[in-house]
Amino acid sequence: MKKLKIVTGIALMAILGFTSCQNEVDDVQGENPNTNSANSTTTTNLKRTSMYDGSFDDFLDGASCSSILLPVSAKVNGVQVSIFSQFDYQQVLSIFGQFNNDQDTVVLQFPLKVKLSNYTEVTVANQTEYNAILNACTSAESSGQDAISSVNISFPITILTYNLSLQQTGSVVVTSEQQLYTYMSNVSALELYSVKYPISATIADGTKMTISSDAELQAAINASLKTEATMAEATQNSKKLETILVNGKFKVDSFVSAGINSASNYKDFTIDFANNLSVTAVNLLSTTVNGTYAVSSELSVFLKLNFSGNATFTLLNNTWKVTSFTASTITLQSSTNAAVTLVLKQI
Repeated sequence: MKKLKIVTGIALMAILGFTSCQNEVDDVQGENPNTNSANSTTTTNLKRTSMYDGSFDDFLDGASCSSILLPVSAKVNGVQVSIFSQFDYQQVLSIFGQFNNDQDTVVLQFPLKVKLSNYTEVTVANQTEYNAILNACTSAESSGQDAISSVNISFPITILTYNLSLQQTGSVVVTSEQQLYTYMSNVSALELYSVKYPISATIADGTKMTISSDAELQAAINASLKTEATMAEATQNSKKLETILVNGKFKVDSFVSAGINSASNYKDFTIDFANNLSVTAVNLLSTTVNGTYAVSSELSVFLKLNFSGNATFTLLNNTWKVTSFTASTITLQSSTNAAVTLVLKQI
């Protein structure tokens, strides 16, 4: 009996010891850690979300996979521009904004330096070499190997490392996108890893979220890419709307506020949107109302109107959400009061 008690005691101590060690590992790993290899989907996702994002100067270089390192000189719509810092980007944008239905062009002057998606910096001697970079970017985009810029992970995050027997070998604290990219680019075929969840991230529309697994990371990427596609479509629609506005003349077909349609107040006026972002309304008596307009986009397209000097037309001053448009009819809704609507009809 005494021998049995000793054996039982040893067994109980072993069980308690194992439980204690297991709890200690769980405190570090979290429950059911996701283990990944160099070729896993999560590795690809983390690598793409941590690539260098060169999309911020796409208006200048047309390449989201890289950015031009300043200073650089270029001809923008035929105007010579020197860009020494990002503050000088406004010069380019101002030239683009002078007219809204022309073909904007940027002719870069070589040599120049660019930063690639893998964080390396290279000198480009001529247009042929630059075309090679553009073509590589197009290829990466078409094959799903380009940067995912619509998901921004908040750092630091912790990566737990394992051997192929799923024994934990250590942990790495990652403090930046570049560090994460470097890690994911160098995962060995002889090691596994898992992300210590939860982590935080911000997606394309500014939504902040908590991600608790590899599956949730994939879902966040899918959602962000869908949002990004919606934003890209809105950008294209904003350009189409600008062309329709400039190429036509319009009348107020309907203006509903507080349940009252006051379109009759505008029945004698023709509204003309000019290429330089000015707008004028003229009636049969040659009374002229001047204003400005701007078309923008986020997830939707917006038309901002700003008339002055006429109380009737200043009622139209608003940032309008474009709910639908065709070549003949533009339907608008106040971005601050959905009950206020405006319909412009081409004449």
